[in-house]
Amino acid sequence: MITFDARPLTEPVDEAEVARADRAYKASSPRSGAGIAAIVILAVVVVVFLGVGSLFAVVGVAVASQSGEQLPWTAAVLPSILVVVGIGAVILAVVSARRSRERRYRLARFAAANGMQYLPALASPQLPGMIFGRGSSRQAHDLVRGTRPRFVEFANYQYTTGSGKNRTTHRWGYIAVHLDTPLPHIVLDALGNNGLGLSNLPITLARGQRLSLEGDFDSHFALYCPEGYEQDALYLFTPDIMARFIDSAGELDVEIVDDWLFLYTRRQVSTTDPANWEWLFSVVGALMDKLDQWGRWRDDHLAAQAASPLGSPVAGDPTGAFAAPAALITPPKGVAAPGRRLKGGFSWSFAVVLAVVILWQFGVPLLQALIGSR
Repeated sequence: MITFDARPLTEPVDEAEVARADRAYKASSPRSGAGIAAIVILAVVVVVFLGVGSLFAVVGVAVASQSGEQLPWTAAVLPSILVVVGIGAVILAVVSARRSRERRYRLARFAAANGMQYLPALASPQLPGMIFGRGSSRQAHDLVRGTRPRFVEFANYQYTTGSGKNRTTHRWGYIAVHLDTPLPHIVLDALGNNGLGLSNLPITLARGQRLSLEGDFDSHFALYCPEGYEQDALYLFTPDIMARFIDSAGELDVEIVDDWLFLYTRRQVSTTDPANWEWLFSVVGALMDKLDQWGRWRDDHLAAQAASPLGSPVAGDPTGAFAAPAALITPPKGVAAPGRRLKGGFSWSFAVVLAVVILWQFGVPLLQALIGSR
């Protein structure tokens, strides 16, 4: 079990220090267009509610005084409600801003106490994982990074797809671990976080790439590897490593791509909850010592490409007599082209669910209309 100092996440904080850290953060990080837009929208909402509420109150009193009639209860209550809503919006914004400042302060101190670094936000992280190249408005936030014994990053991430009414924000938490060498593209789809037979992943993979492993691993993960790399996947996922993934990362989707290992979840990873960090550190700690074994992997496909077939001409050897057999060549670090990326596929489960929804939305009303017209 990896030990860490979680006290900065829960111990009392000095408000003056929090404010000082927040000023330093704002000075080094100019507000984004989205942040400025949010402030403008809030200001407009507050002005509208306070202004309209006050206007209703003034007009109601003036009309009542001129007519000599009693002010209707609606004219008295409605302005009060509008004013309360406006004041409530201001209070909510102040409390939210204060919590954000304290959150950044605690995470920064937590990272420093554990020999790591904290980065409040990072636009469009340049990482090769399946969640990073999708949609627009890509943003990672609350990044906690360490470099020993290897680079590890914990962060929350979001991106948007669609536009207008169909605009959707997708939120993820991820752990990124840098590996010693590029590996074949392998995905472990955790079955525990899927629903209705549908994968939780943002991409669909060709089913012909699924590899069945021994034991009960298949009841926890669906493993996908490129065709021709089945033996390499078995080398990487030995029984002891499979057991560690089941015990420590059973609810996390896993992706190995290039020289990175990613662990994905739909909930926030970087929080101020000590129990959450204890779990995250235990997951990484359980895998860390096994990653050295992965660093020794070499792609035999590269050796086959590098070795000229016996008898074929090479530079300075037109007869091919000195061509080296593939078995005698040590493969370099890297992955041959067929193993670098998995092939996409089509989700029949999603198609069935979509067909049922369409039938329910349009087919049933149409059938009822036809029956009713008879």
